[in-house]
Amino acid sequence: MSEPLPYPIGTPGVRWGAAEIAQWRAGQSRQRRYDVDVLPRIDALCAQYDVMQYGQLDYAPDVYPLFAIRNRAWDEALPTVLVTGGVHGYETSGVHGALQFLEQAAGAYAGRANLLVLPCVSPWGYERIHRWNPQAVDPNRSFRADSPAPEAAAVMALLAPLRERVVMHIDLHETTDTDETEFRPALAARDGIDYQPGEIPDGFYLVDDSDAPQPAFQQAIIAAVEQVTHIAPADARGEIIGSPAVADGVIEYPLQRLGLCAGVTAARYRTTTEVYPDSPRATPAQCNAAQVAAVCAAIDYVLAAT
Repeated sequence: MSEPLPYPIGTPGVRWGAAEIAQWRAGQSRQRRYDVDVLPRIDALCAQYDVMQYGQLDYAPDVYPLFAIRNRAWDEALPTVLVTGGVHGYETSGVHGALQFLEQAAGAYAGRANLLVLPCVSPWGYERIHRWNPQAVDPNRSFRADSPAPEAAAVMALLAPLRERVVMHIDLHETTDTDETEFRPALAARDGIDYQPGEIPDGFYLVDDSDAPQPAFQQAIIAAVEQVTHIAPADARGEIIGSPAVADGVIEYPLQRLGLCAGVTAARYRTTTEVYPDSPRATPAQCNAAQVAAVCAAIDYVLAAT
């Protein structure tokens, strides 16, 4: 096997400084539009839901308003459930799956749960099809005090009053082929470490919280999603993306300790979805539908359990 080529920015073994980050940022270009793809769909939801701006990202010359959508029949006696998408902006079905849930399925939960949905946490990354923000910071490792990512800080400020009230949080993500061709090599170069090639799983999987696992909750989601798209099998080592598979299509991470979005509240039930959009066995429509199925199954499980 040939050795991977060095990443074109920086010096191998040396962490990036300001010059390397600026060089990387200069190479990022807008490939799609938040104000065209996302904001009109959010605006259309105003007829049915409360839409609130919870922050704004000022990345000159671009400005990105951040929106949260919640159902109007908010009732403190009902369980509160949280859906986040686009924490990694390049993960398309995370954004469009969250919007599709609101457009097609969320109405069924009126009077049964308080829904709060943040469909696009990282619009700069959405437009440039990248997982980082302009400072080469990964928002999904930044949900902690004194966050270096404005995207994460805005979410945490919004959720602070609700942190103890949220009973379920599902964070919508994708694992793509570009994780191995671009994003993990860039991460290794940024941090001045050797890049170790990995293996992209073919199919949908979930990331549970290793510090407070809820295996039955995860399996309820898997059972619903496998009606829409295929579930990622474990590899020859019994792993999915380098972590042991603890059940069919499920791995575990310490969500809060890693600063992951799914650990941002005290929710008892939490998970991260991972759709594989590059599979020859999945279409973009299936990927969005898989995210919707996962959200509905998660809420249904919680409503039955509480």
